[in-house]
Amino acid sequence: MATRMDLDGRPIKPITICMIGAGGFIGSHLCEKLMAETPHKVLALDVYNDKIKHLLEPDSLPWADRIQFHRLNIKHDSRLEGLIKMADLTINLAAICTPADYNTRPLDTIYSNFIDALPVVKYCSENNKRLIHFSTCEVYGKTIGSFLPKDSPLRQDPAYYVLKEDVSPCIFGSVEKQRWSYACAKQLIERLVYAEGAENGLDFTIVRPFNWIGPRMDFIPGIDGPSEGVPRVLACFSNNLLRREPLKLVDGGQSQRTFVYIKDAIEAVLLMIENPDRANGQIFNVGNPNNEVTVKQLAEMMTEVYAKVSGEPPLETPTVDVSSQEFYGEGYDDSDKRIPDMTIINRQLGWNPKTSLWNLLESTLTYQHRTYAEAIKKSMVKPTAS
Repeated sequence: MATRMDLDGRPIKPITICMIGAGGFIGSHLCEKLMAETPHKVLALDVYNDKIKHLLEPDSLPWADRIQFHRLNIKHDSRLEGLIKMADLTINLAAICTPADYNTRPLDTIYSNFIDALPVVKYCSENNKRLIHFSTCEVYGKTIGSFLPKDSPLRQDPAYYVLKEDVSPCIFGSVEKQRWSYACAKQLIERLVYAEGAENGLDFTIVRPFNWIGPRMDFIPGIDGPSEGVPRVLACFSNNLLRREPLKLVDGGQSQRTFVYIKDAIEAVLLMIENPDRANGQIFNVGNPNNEVTVKQLAEMMTEVYAKVSGEPPLETPTVDVSSQEFYGEGYDDSDKRIPDMTIINRQLGWNPKTSLWNLLESTLTYQHRTYAEAIKKSMVKPTAS
């Protein structure tokens, strides 16, 4: 493998990475990238390895000596500190990050995203190990613009809704709106990481993902996840499309979101890994402001794209409105917009996303159709009485 150079023209030295949550959606794509394109080693930590099995078997794979899977739960495993000590860099991806859980399992959400992350930060700080911590765009909460009168022209002013890492306030709903349990836990662990950097010299980078989309994200209820489970919006809509059911629009689907392709986002993470002088001490938005749509528009696009990739005609009634209380339960709340400012990541790492919303949906839904369509058809066939 040819010597690779960082953004400042210096040779990149091979490192060992302790990746917590390596078996998930983001972790699986990051492991693929690291194995295929770099000389780095990965200590892959997770409870499950289904999404990275293709990287672990067989032993004859060209990178077999550069990836080790360690099955562990960071809640209660004495091996964690030793694995962090063995690595040069720790990447923490572990989290409960499904909106349906935030107000139905608030304790699990807070423990997973704050309490369970504390030892990771502590061990990195005490052992002088660099940390890339994955947070969330949800730490921004609601936009300033959402509190303006509905007819205010300022609602269209980017100063009131574009989210900037070093400027935008974090505005959450009331305590009884337990939907914000996730955002609060994530913000508090961010503040702890930042404080460790300020007081104890921890080398850290904080990543705030804005809806990373692609193959292997989330799960399909009843196939590779619980039947009663409610994944995030794209997987929810995929599930509806695969089952030929109307897509459920929560409160009319008027919230606005941006979506970025997982392969674009992983390019950004690799730049952070290999350019520590530019990434340390930084908080990075990683999203694609050019791919902004309402959730209703997303549903319409997905219906059109799925018809193309599956060859099946769309339903006559492709969507149905449901209330947030009906869909998520009591205590749900939401933000109106999540549009990232990209100034800092562009300045520090020169990164810009490339993939259009149509193309990322086509890639993702092609994968979903190939992976799940037959399994769902079989699951929907009811046995006839003998």
